[in-house]
Amino acid sequence: MSNIDLIIEERPADIGNFMVGRLLPFRGKRMVGPFIFIDHMGPVSMDDHHNVDIGPHPHIGLSTLTYLFEGSIMHRDTLGSAVEIKPGEVNWMTAGKGIVHSERTPDHLRGMDKNMHGLQIWVALPKELEEMDPEFFHVSKEEIPEWETDGVHYKLIAGDAFGKKSPVPVYSHLFLLEIKSKEKKTIKIGHELSGEAGMYILEGSVESEGFTYEPRRILVAKDSSLCEFTINENTTVYIFGGTPFPEGRHIYWNFVATTPELIEKAKENWIAQTFPKIEGETGFVPLPPSDRNVKLKK
Repeated sequence: MSNIDLIIEERPADIGNFMVGRLLPFRGKRMVGPFIFIDHMGPVSMDDHHNVDIGPHPHIGLSTLTYLFEGSIMHRDTLGSAVEIKPGEVNWMTAGKGIVHSERTPDHLRGMDKNMHGLQIWVALPKELEEMDPEFFHVSKEEIPEWETDGVHYKLIAGDAFGKKSPVPVYSHLFLLEIKSKEKKTIKIGHELSGEAGMYILEGSVESEGFTYEPRRILVAKDSSLCEFTINENTTVYIFGGTPFPEGRHIYWNFVATTPELIEKAKENWIAQTFPKIEGETGFVPLPPSDRNVKLKK
């Protein structure tokens, strides 16, 4: 992008029995608009003895967005949701005052070789909604707005842009846009965006101001209204961002809040196991050490 302010490289992170590439939060940029957390999952090949098994764990103060390129995940939560998410679909879970969910390889894929690849994203809730009742929505790939302009393919996964609106029920101004091109093209979309903007390069490369940028990194713009770049052949990027909140956020493990008191309350409730339970699930992911409590600036 023109006016690049920051480049964030993927860093390896262990989320239990699965390694991911962590993109946000980053020490030099904790949030981009309301986006507070982005993990790149895979691509990874698993044999018949290995599966994704992330047991029951809690969230508060955020919405999670799961978007797969390959593979399948079975989502279960304390609202009674039991949904298999497949490539191109969106799982949007809003934790609010508290929800517990699990993420596992579906039963029909256990005992066979399989692949996994996708994005796991957290979006912070506005302060006035951070203790709302939890919600869950599943959006099929057919419902996601898609269009093509000058040979470039666009998909609006969440939020609004280009006069279009995704059916994903977001709670603040944001956008998550997929752009794919088989040919080298110049992209000018700044006037379609507002707020902060970042670009994640999944595959291929982009050029801006004489520099070439390769995959597995985020480019953060100084000004989203000046978003212009060259997308090279066989490239896929994701542009995300929106209006930043006026206040910062605290983050500890899976908890996001505007005050440390809400974080401490959630920690105590998880230790006491007073969060709701997932029907049919046993066990839970234990609370990690308290040194993972971080204050995120706005």
